[in-house]
Amino acid sequence: MSCISKSPWIVHFDCGSCNGCDIETLACLTPIYDVERFGIINVGNPKHADILLVTGTVNHRNKRVLKNIYDQMSKPCGVVAIGACAMTGGIFTECYNVIGGVDKVIPVDAYVPGCAARPEAIIDGVLVALEAMEKRRQTMLPDEEPSRHEYMKQNQECAAFQTDTDDNDADRKDGNNA
Repeated sequence: MSCISKSPWIVHFDCGSCNGCDIETLACLTPIYDVERFGIINVGNPKHADILLVTGTVNHRNKRVLKNIYDQMSKPCGVVAIGACAMTGGIFTECYNVIGGVDKVIPVDAYVPGCAARPEAIIDGVLVALEAMEKRRQTMLPDEEPSRHEYMKQNQECAAFQTDTDDNDADRKDGNNA
């Protein structure tokens, strides 16, 4: 695997599993497996995450939420489908409300089989997703991802706009129209 510029942050979304895979996913964060020693941190906001871990079957009620979470993540991002339910729908495939696996809604980089999936396999799935992310990052056009300098410039322009707007609001409150 090539050099990764930062520690990968993950966000976990449960589409509606039996919690077997959820428990094993969170077991990766315990001192026994301790993925935080590699810099992998579980975050609660998809805008901060690099990798989306999905457990459970996708159904008609949660497919929009799953797609929304995926769309909020910065690109390139990785997606790991954990467990038989996230891969194919598992034992719930024949249910009337089940669409199937995660790949019916969003693209998936790594599949972790099992019911419930083992923590070692989940960690391996995260590494496979990291490799897929690196390949996508290397093939991205320079225009697709702003450089740090451009990002800082955009934030300064936003801050300047916000300051100008705040000054105009203060003038309006005093009765002065700008």
